[in-house]
Amino acid sequence: MKHPTSRMLHAYWERLRGERAAPERAEIEPGEIRHLLADSLILELDMLARSATIRLAGTRVCALYGRELKGEPFARLWGSRAPDPWRIVEIVASDTLGVVAGLRGTNAAGEAADLELLLLPLRHRGRTQVRALGTLSLDGAPHWLGLRPLMEAETTSLRILPSRRPEAGPPARTAVRTSATYPGPVRHGHLLVHAGGRA
Repeated sequence: MKHPTSRMLHAYWERLRGERAAPERAEIEPGEIRHLLADSLILELDMLARSATIRLAGTRVCALYGRELKGEPFARLWGSRAPDPWRIVEIVASDTLGVVAGLRGTNAAGEAADLELLLLPLRHRGRTQVRALGTLSLDGAPHWLGLRPLMEAETTSLRILPSRRPEAGPPARTAVRTSATYPGPVRHGHLLVHAGGRA
């Protein structure tokens, strides 16, 4: 994780979950992460419909897109760009793993900004695969910010966070570079398959 906001939220989430795969949504205390709320997201997940809806979006996240994002499909942050961001959500929900993604957002004038998305699993009333907590943080402060909202985004990198806590042993990391021609890992049953080259 490059952005301090991502690191701070991840540390808070790790502390809450303890030895569990994910903490409960009710355990999140907004006062404890008040300095992160402007960059935060909470998603409502529907695994059968393969959809994620933004249930809560911080003020800076909404300002990036120039509108209130609550109630919008999570995929709309990417605009019309492929690949479908459901793959990111599916990793978080199905595997109960955190994901960090690099995004390149562009406005109507073609100006670009780099963003970091952190997405972490949450339990809700004892149920899994129904909520996700995250942050969407801007790298730098482009001069056009606040004047021309982001219209679409492209996933430029994807990293699956370690499934074990650091004190439990060496983490197993997975790093994936993505592009329009390689959208990232593909799920087959309980496996994630990553495209590879010839050795």
